[in-house]
Amino acid sequence: MPGYTGLFPHKLRKRCYCLLCHLPMRDPVKVTTCGHRFCDLCLQEYLSAGVFKCPEDDKPLDYAKIYPDPEVQSEIMNSLIRCKYYKEGCRWVDKVHNLQPHLDTCRFDSIQCPNKCAALLSHLSLDDHLEFSCPRRIVICEFCNQEFPADQMDMQHAGNCQYEIVWCENKCGAKLERRFLDNHMRNECHKRTITCQYCLREFVHETLQAHLYQCPRFPVMCPNRCDPSKIPREEVDLHVQELCPSATVSCQFKHAGCKHKCPRFSMDRHVEDSIKYHLQIMCDLAKNQQTQITQLCNALYSVTQVTDGTFVWKITDYKQKLIESMYKSTEIVSEPFYTSRFGYKMAASVFLNGNGSGEGKYLSVYIKLLSGEYDNILDWPFTLPISFAVFDQNSDMEHRANISESFVPDPTWTHFQKPCKDKDQLGFGYPKFISHEILKTRNYIKDDSIILKVKVDTSNFIKP
Repeated sequence: MPGYTGLFPHKLRKRCYCLLCHLPMRDPVKVTTCGHRFCDLCLQEYLSAGVFKCPEDDKPLDYAKIYPDPEVQSEIMNSLIRCKYYKEGCRWVDKVHNLQPHLDTCRFDSIQCPNKCAALLSHLSLDDHLEFSCPRRIVICEFCNQEFPADQMDMQHAGNCQYEIVWCENKCGAKLERRFLDNHMRNECHKRTITCQYCLREFVHETLQAHLYQCPRFPVMCPNRCDPSKIPREEVDLHVQELCPSATVSCQFKHAGCKHKCPRFSMDRHVEDSIKYHLQIMCDLAKNQQTQITQLCNALYSVTQVTDGTFVWKITDYKQKLIESMYKSTEIVSEPFYTSRFGYKMAASVFLNGNGSGEGKYLSVYIKLLSGEYDNILDWPFTLPISFAVFDQNSDMEHRANISESFVPDPTWTHFQKPCKDKDQLGFGYPKFISHEILKTRNYIKDDSIILKVKVDTSNFIKP
């Protein structure tokens, strides 16, 4: 074996260390040709590889020149050394030549457990191991007095012994042997969990009775005593309101004015006997509702109308409508708009393929006066200036080039006289407002749509 691995309290001189294992030498030998020292075993292992040179200076070696070094051997053997079980707690310190006799009896030397538990123990800790910690020691259960190996006791029996006294897991305060615990928790414990037979929810046994007074599925009698069978508590209101034949109900035509009330089972007879009456009141209700609807529609229409004289009109699906107008001259009329809240009523119209002198090559635009609610208090004929414009839909406002035209109505023209309700008023405008060629340029048509604006100059209009 190589040099000593024990701990030396005092550092040895340099000559005491093997130049191969770098430990204090065991059986030191000296090469007389060069003066280097090695452990006898270390040098033999080195030379057994077929190398016959000094490991330190590569000079040739001769077995005849290698001798034991009694001087260094004596120095090492008389040096102080600690037991190799120093870290395990052994405090022995003595000369090296006394080390082996000590190791033969050292209490901190590791030995195999007699119970064959795979533990390596010192002589000092063996008794405590066999008594307290060996997993294969025999222990006796304090509850059933049976013997078990310690590992079986810890892993299987402890906490499962049927004779151990335990507390009820429901915290009811009862203490009993584990073998009786299951029956106690299922049939005897007043804090056991039990399922309500009606709503199937779980409750502590001692609170079940109080729950039954509120259980939504607990069967109760109908308050009208209509049927001997019982009804779940949560369905009583529904039963009384919609199903109970003995409940007093109003006629299904009560919203129309019928005030008759009777038990539900006799309501069918009332309906059969009162068909004419019900029909009459339903007709009256329908008339009233129709009047209200008409009033609401008129109010909504008036609220949503343009009432400032400026009407912007987007015509979508331009290509489709242009093709249709090529085969059949079609006038497209806008929604009506007003010059003011109580002003003139009018509408714009266009012929996408032109009209009259502009047919086939131009977009024609017109304005026509319509019969309005306040015509009787307005000045006639109509004389306010009107302008038309088609928008350039360029995203950059600075580069837009809108096309617009305007005119002042001639009071002598029939187009601007007070309109009649039963007569379709003629329109006035521009049959050649913008040519198809110009319309295709720039961004007058965008997303298959064109946008027109009709503006009535109301600056000189005197409101009624």
